[in-house]
Amino acid sequence: MLSAISPIDGRYADKTRSLTAYFSEFALIRYRVFVEIQYFIALCQLGLPQLESFEEEKIDALNQIFENFSENDAAYVKTIERTTNHDVKAVEYFLKERFDELGLGDLREFVHFGLTSQDINNTAIPLLFKNALEAVYFTHLQQIINQLELHAQDWAHVPMLARTHGQPASPTLLGKELQVFAERLRVQVDLLKAIPHKAKFGGATGNLNAHYAAYPDYDWQKFGNEFVSEFLGLERSQTTTQIEHYDCMAAQFQALGRINTILTDFCRDMWTYISMEYFRQHTVKDEVGSSAMPHKVNPIDFENAEGNFGLANALFHHLAEKLPISRLQRDLTDSTVLRNIGTPMGHTLIAFQSLLKGLSKISLNEGQLYDDLEDNWMVIAEGIQVILRREAYPQPYEALKALTRGRSAVTQDVLHQFIDSLAVSDTVKAELKNLTPHNYVGRNAG
Repeated sequence: MLSAISPIDGRYADKTRSLTAYFSEFALIRYRVFVEIQYFIALCQLGLPQLESFEEEKIDALNQIFENFSENDAAYVKTIERTTNHDVKAVEYFLKERFDELGLGDLREFVHFGLTSQDINNTAIPLLFKNALEAVYFTHLQQIINQLELHAQDWAHVPMLARTHGQPASPTLLGKELQVFAERLRVQVDLLKAIPHKAKFGGATGNLNAHYAAYPDYDWQKFGNEFVSEFLGLERSQTTTQIEHYDCMAAQFQALGRINTILTDFCRDMWTYISMEYFRQHTVKDEVGSSAMPHKVNPIDFENAEGNFGLANALFHHLAEKLPISRLQRDLTDSTVLRNIGTPMGHTLIAFQSLLKGLSKISLNEGQLYDDLEDNWMVIAEGIQVILRREAYPQPYEALKALTRGRSAVTQDVLHQFIDSLAVSDTVKAELKNLTPHNYVGRNAG
């Protein structure tokens, strides 16, 4: 939309559309409806005497309220909210009307029975977040990992000049350098998935006061645990205030931020490799790289990804720092912040797609990698001096340092002349001469 304030819903709306089912206002209302309905069903199955008239065949009809929940339904809830000035209470009133329509009017007061709004928000939001990770986030991230691993396999035996501190260093393998990022991502995905999706369900101040007042003989703590686990697929926080601690959610945001940081690192490396002409970028007919310089083919996809990862991480960092803090038993600062979870998720998804697009447009310029290695024979000095150490040659490091450090050109001929001057056996000399920048690559753990 040209009138959208945020590019997530404007310029990049086509890239973030899959998130609207989880982070839009419509989605939040729909998930609240789901939690309220599941809670009522759980109460009926508990066997409260006032709910004995409930007929189990009505369960499908109740679930259909959620399954068929439409934007018109959400708009009607928002209409009610204009009167209540309370979003969760508006959902309660909406459901009570639906209960009347289903012939359940005599049970309508058990909608939202004994609950506070955070029993709904702090279950609905973790649930929609969990579903978004499973349905959208992990799918896109796995595509990136798969692409990295595919390139790593294709280029597993391609030697490349390494650069430490930006300077030529012991050669490496291009495939291994890509595998570094794939491994880092896999580790962080495992850590993220290990963090439980916690939910708060405990009444106005966490003690289920109203439940025990109304039905003191029921084990409401057990009910809460089973409801959150079995009906919602979440894990209930046991000792809470009015709201969830958000400690685990904060850890999830930090994990998401670490993954984005790893991918930012990768984007910058790819940008640099492209600038060094290790990769060529495919051109697209009629696409313009620069408004002034016709020859330009810029690494815009990696730059776009880096920028969006940065925006996402700024918000993930704030979410992780702010949400676990609440004055006494409750303040409202978490409410407005929670509504923005979709924003860093949106920027992350945009970045994922830009990164994948960038990876799809590159091809290896193996000749440039070869030339860089050929221009930097000094990088095998490490191997030469270590073999000389093995042979107990006196001060081999110092000898190679004097030969190579700070010299603008150390060619194959210079190194071989140096080797010929050494007081070592012909066998060792042959071994040393066998080293080249193209084969001095070691072996990686993979």
